[in-house]
Amino acid sequence: MSDTVEQTLAKVDETYRSESRHVLATLIRLLYDFDLAEEALHEAFAAAVEQWPRDGIPANPRTWLVSAGRFKAIDVIRRRARYDASLGELAKNMETTTSETIDEDHESVEDDRLRLIFTCCHPALSPETQVPMTLREVCNLTTEEIARAFLTRPATIAQRIVRAKAKIRDARIPYEVPPPSGLQARLDNVLRVVYLVFNEGYSASSGASLTRADLSGEAIRLGRLLLELLPEPEVLGLLALMLLQESRRAARTSPDGDLILLEQQDRSLWNHAQITEGITLVERALLSRRFGPYTIQAAIAAVHAEALDAGKTDWAQIVGLYDVLIRTDPSPIIELNRAVAVGMRDGPPAGLILIENILKRGDLDNYHLAHSARAELCRRVGKIEDARVSYKRALTLAQQEPERRFLERRLAELSDPMS
Repeated sequence: MSDTVEQTLAKVDETYRSESRHVLATLIRLLYDFDLAEEALHEAFAAAVEQWPRDGIPANPRTWLVSAGRFKAIDVIRRRARYDASLGELAKNMETTTSETIDEDHESVEDDRLRLIFTCCHPALSPETQVPMTLREVCNLTTEEIARAFLTRPATIAQRIVRAKAKIRDARIPYEVPPPSGLQARLDNVLRVVYLVFNEGYSASSGASLTRADLSGEAIRLGRLLLELLPEPEVLGLLALMLLQESRRAARTSPDGDLILLEQQDRSLWNHAQITEGITLVERALLSRRFGPYTIQAAIAAVHAEALDAGKTDWAQIVGLYDVLIRTDPSPIIELNRAVAVGMRDGPPAGLILIENILKRGDLDNYHLAHSARAELCRRVGKIEDARVSYKRALTLAQQEPERRFLERRLAELSDPMS
């Protein structure tokens, strides 16, 4: 194989990595069929492998691939028309209605990516479907990779994606960014899905590892894409929140994979470039005065990030931000986080009273972190037996191995009279 051919094939590989999701998004818009678009995408790149070494790399590879994919799809429909005459008319319509839409400018192609995100996160799709659809179609993760991330069988993930595509087709879910009147409600849904992906990567719900860097990295990439395409304050806030939390990754676990609490982390290991970027983004969001819960959570993370050590954390400011967050987005988990912050500001007894009131309501009875937080404060005020009961309850609920080992160590320390 000549050097020129090798260089051309390398260019095909590079184009696939950088452009395949762009091309797919445009093909979905043109064909309005996820499966046909994916088939057309692979056919287009197969054609590139065959033709580019012979004919040269086109001036605009993305446009070439979209055009090739569209014609491959029309050929597929024509072949199927032998068994279904109505498809022949469809092929003719596709050829005439899409022939003038290939030479798109950059903005239009980027709009296609935004349309794809909103389609994958459409509220008509179930929440357990939206995340795998986004990871598969927007992030290009395989069903096996998604299944590993959520400890689910690949067949289960594949079935969810198939059902989602059928729902989009049968319900004729529009492939579009909603109009301004409906944008906020739909944007909230998109941001929620992106943050779910990030959380599963930042703190896996179960399994042997505390984190999944690939998933949190994909979520941050989606956040950057959303910010580029839709610079709304809450997009700024979500990206800031993810960057500030991700900045702690290297300090959150020991070399053996054990959990290290925030107050005990080596802050020199934090990623200060991510912290600087995150703080800049959250300040921009706050200045807009149109921010929401993601921005407030990012502001809380920024206060932690700005403290040179745990002892210098401004807990009064954090409690104040939680007060705002509860008014904006009330939930028992936010109440729990505020209670922990109150315990740091006013002392363990004050926080313990709040946590016990939350648990008495039964809202977080099956949430292991609520029992772990109560145990920690009980331990600090000397209520050893109460701490032991709560640590045991947390241990029965925890699914993540590093968290389980942490709780087991805490229980062992309570049993050690020298601890």
